[in-house]
Amino acid sequence: MCGVFGVFGHKEAANLTYLGLYALQHRGEESVGIASFNGKQLSYQKGVGLVSDVFDTARLKKLKGYCAVGHNRYSTTGSSVAENIQPIMVNHRKAPVVVAHNGNFTNTYELHRALEKEGAIFHTTMDSELIIHLLAREKSDDLKEKLIRALSQIKGAYSLVMMLGDNLIAARDPRGYRPLCIGKLHNAYVVSSETCALDLIGARYVRDVAPGEIIKINSQGLQSIHTLQSSQHAYCIFEYIYFSRPDSNIFGHNVYQVRKDLGRNLAREFPVQCDFAMPIPDSGNYAAVGFIQEAELPFEWGMIRNHYVGRTFIQPSQITRDFRVKVKLNPISDVLKDKNIVIIEDSIVRGTTSKIRVKTLREAGAKQIHMRVSCPPIRYPCFYGIDFPTKKELVASSKTVEEVGRFIGLDSLCYLSLEGMLATMPHKPCEFCTACFTGNYLEKPKKGVKKNILELLRR
Repeated sequence: MCGVFGVFGHKEAANLTYLGLYALQHRGEESVGIASFNGKQLSYQKGVGLVSDVFDTARLKKLKGYCAVGHNRYSTTGSSVAENIQPIMVNHRKAPVVVAHNGNFTNTYELHRALEKEGAIFHTTMDSELIIHLLAREKSDDLKEKLIRALSQIKGAYSLVMMLGDNLIAARDPRGYRPLCIGKLHNAYVVSSETCALDLIGARYVRDVAPGEIIKINSQGLQSIHTLQSSQHAYCIFEYIYFSRPDSNIFGHNVYQVRKDLGRNLAREFPVQCDFAMPIPDSGNYAAVGFIQEAELPFEWGMIRNHYVGRTFIQPSQITRDFRVKVKLNPISDVLKDKNIVIIEDSIVRGTTSKIRVKTLREAGAKQIHMRVSCPPIRYPCFYGIDFPTKKELVASSKTVEEVGRFIGLDSLCYLSLEGMLATMPHKPCEFCTACFTGNYLEKPKKGVKKNILELLRR
């Protein structure tokens, strides 16, 4: 996933970017970086860890200027090493070039090989670095022309915040896989992955960056300089289901309301008789609200979350994920003992996290445990920025729903249907990417190249 944030035209640009990244922490917990520019000098601070761990007052004071770009990293393409911390920063023709990228390219391998043959030397293992090389190879001095030619060569998902000289650039791929919005704070412009970051700094939401749109922001104001056309949008439906914060508006609509409606549809499709319903905190909370309201079931907090532990799904290794699952949630035995319960979850990816949680609930005394999931089974890999790149990692790719339920240790398991999920969405079904559920990709790496991408970029 990753979170991107940028500010132009504010004397506290770096401090605002720090706050913006703090609000976007849920999109990546591995590393963080901020670059700032004062018209003469480019400053850069980065580190492995959370925003609050990496940045203190002393480091923020070093970031001077009216323009800043920040990035929270969650690795998909490229390993979890310090060299891969974004934003990527270089000087080209005596001007700063800074790139913060959310998404994944699908033609990384072809571009990488072609650029290496032309003499390019890569310093990271990220697909994001390709943007730097593509821009540097454009001989034109016209910024609009450089951007159009460079971005036209990229396939896949990208929401970009870039600093090119004295310009802040925002760009989104033609299908619009990942969210990106524009805000305004007094006379300054702000670009963010989600609107929750605008709320924190008191910026007013202006609009989304349109799919395929390239926006230039400088001392003259904001200008939409080009739109790369696509025949079809492909908004990532998993942004609504899991990734985005519930207080954000993405793709023009509120995440909380969509998740609650998913829970309502889930209750209509798969009612269950039990003593009470409970969510798995925190990602299952909002679908659980809709499910409980629709089903008119009693509600209980059967598990309490330790809020000092981060999101388990976006941890880079399985060992870390398993440990954090145990530390993160603790059952309340007095609530669970001898009860028949239904758990509301937003999704099941690998199944290992759910298995540990269900075992914990059994040990705490739950008699029957049913689970209802507010999206269909995830059976196919994602090539656009979600960290399940191979089918073998996905428990539902090789098991039936009943087999998944037995693997997790449930008395029953039901997933929201594809039709029920799409009926909940605030856009037409054809405007969403649902490839992780259906296997119907609009674009993906060429056959025979996918393994090479992983081998080359994770090496």
